[in-house]
Amino acid sequence: MATRDTAETGTGARGTAKTGTARTGTAKASADAAGKRRTATADPSRTAGPAAHRAAKPESRLAMVRRARRINRELAEVYPYAHPELDFRNPFELLVATVLSAQTTDLRVNQTTPALFAKYPTPEDLAAAVPEEVEELIRPTGFFRAKTKSIMGLSAALRDDFGGEVPGRLEDLVKLPGVGRKTAFVVLGNAFGVPGITVDTHFMRLARRWKWTESDDPVKIEAEVATIFPKSEWTMLSHRVIFHGRRICHARKPACGACPITHLCPSYGEGETDPEKAAKLLKYEKGGFPGQRLNPPPDYPGRPAPPLGASG
Repeated sequence: MATRDTAETGTGARGTAKTGTARTGTAKASADAAGKRRTATADPSRTAGPAAHRAAKPESRLAMVRRARRINRELAEVYPYAHPELDFRNPFELLVATVLSAQTTDLRVNQTTPALFAKYPTPEDLAAAVPEEVEELIRPTGFFRAKTKSIMGLSAALRDDFGGEVPGRLEDLVKLPGVGRKTAFVVLGNAFGVPGITVDTHFMRLARRWKWTESDDPVKIEAEVATIFPKSEWTMLSHRVIFHGRRICHARKPACGACPITHLCPSYGEGETDPEKAAKLLKYEKGGFPGQRLNPPPDYPGRPAPPLGASG
C-alpha cells in the first residue's frame, strides 16, 4: 500500500529524469531526495498527517480516535445532505427495500419497488400474495426467489406477531426472515430515530482503510467503531461513510486524487492519485451523474435517478 510520500516522490523523480539530469544512480538518488523535499515544502499538510508518520511511529489509540472523529466531521461538511439511499414512505417499505438491496444497488431497488408497493402496500397484502407474481416484480434485484421468500415471510410475521406494524426494537427485527443486524439498524436509524451503525460492504472497506479496525467481521467492526464515536453520531456516521465509499473511495479503484480527506487517510495512494484521472472516477452527484433515488430529499444536490427502463 503506497503512502503519500512514496506516490508524490515518484512523480518528482520522473520529472527530474525527463530533464536529462538523472543519468546515474547517484544523480537519480539525489533527484528522489529533492523531489521528496519539494513535495513536503509545496504542501506540508500532505506529510503532516498519520500517513506520513505511520512507519516511523505507530499511531496511538488516542490519535486514531481523534483522527477518526475528524474524518467524521469533515465528511459532514462534504456530505451535509447524506441520507438513506432507498426510497421509502414508511417503516414497512424501508424494511422490504433494505432486504431487497442485498447483492444489488439501491438504484435497482428504487427502480423496482414502486410497482411492488403499488400492488402490495401493506404486510397483509404481501403476505397473501402469489409467490410467482412477487418473484416477477422483484426479478431485477437478483436472487428473486430467495428474496421473495424473505419479504413474504417477514410480512407474514409482521401480520401474525406484530399487528401488521414494523417493530422498533433490534431484538424483534432480527427475528424476522431475511433481517440481520445491518438491515435492522437501517430501519431503526432511519424509520425510528434509534442510533445504529450500518456495517455494509462500503463501511467495512473504509473502516479498514482508515485503520479504525483490522477485523473483517461485521459484528466486530460494529462493536469497535461504536467505541470510537458517541452514540448520537452512529446513524449519520454510517450515511457519510457509505456515501464516501460509493462516490469516491471505491473498492477497486479509489479516487485518491479527488478525495477531500487524503490528509487523514493512512491508505492514500491505494487508488488513482492524479487529480484529473481521479476526477473521472467520481460517481453520482460528485461525478455529475444521477443519484440512486428516484425521489431524493429536497436538499440533495444531484439529479434524481430515472425509473426502470428509462434512460439517465
